[in-house]
Amino acid sequence: MSSDSRQIYKELKIGTAAPTEHELSQANHYFIGTHSIHDNYSAGQYELDALELLEKLFMEHDVIIMTGGSMMYIDAVCYGLDDIPSVDDETRQYWQNLYLEKGLIFIQDELKRLDPHHAEKVDMQNHKRILHALEICTITGKPFSDLRTGVKKQRTFNILKVGLNRPRPELYDRINHRVDIMMKDGLLEEAKQFYSYKHLNSLNTVGYKEIYDYLDGDYSLEEAVQKIKQNSRRYAKRQLTWFNRNESINWFHPDNINEIFEFIKKSIKQAYKKCLQN
Repeated sequence: MSSDSRQIYKELKIGTAAPTEHELSQANHYFIGTHSIHDNYSAGQYELDALELLEKLFMEHDVIIMTGGSMMYIDAVCYGLDDIPSVDDETRQYWQNLYLEKGLIFIQDELKRLDPHHAEKVDMQNHKRILHALEICTITGKPFSDLRTGVKKQRTFNILKVGLNRPRPELYDRINHRVDIMMKDGLLEEAKQFYSYKHLNSLNTVGYKEIYDYLDGDYSLEEAVQKIKQNSRRYAKRQLTWFNRNESINWFHPDNINEIFEFIKKSIKQAYKKCLQN
């Protein structure tokens, strides 16, 4: 089961490193290419969809693997999200237009005015997070922070977390190489197909937005590729910062496959034993 917030879009294959047809044929995959870039999809909706799917899968399987790196999607399944209302298209477009017209500083100031508490905690360089908070403030008439309880929801299944990491130089080299491969595989051509939809949230992601900056004349193609590598490395760093706060994650080097499998098997046996005792 994928927890990648971009691999759900069927149009975005190269830039999201989606599984190939051969890989998809080797095992059942879920949440891969299930939506269009024109669909509004959120971590909150993913929580509902994933839990419904898991309930069905656990009737036939004892173990389900969820894999991917979208932090909010993972937390949605493991801990649950607060009951934040859905945002209508008109409100979303209103704030998006203001951001495009007046820029980041303007929406930063608006968040400080409407929800100073959340402004102190949120990444104020991440316009998507700021816009979402402003949208919620608008439709509820309350500060976004008032709706965030931080209370973890109980799940009916056990969760074992395995994190994969590499030494920083090795990780960054692999990221750079992966970008080169994506460009060779046709990322530029894939992005061009959806240039007229570049305003969509689904395309506001690393790999596509840099290509669109190139097509807009802001960068040369070489500069855009370097930007993709740089922003991919930065995203990986943010992922690690997020996950390192979670002490329940068990970390391994990806190449230590036998060690990982032994750990998983041992943990599953312990979980079964505990269930029998209860």
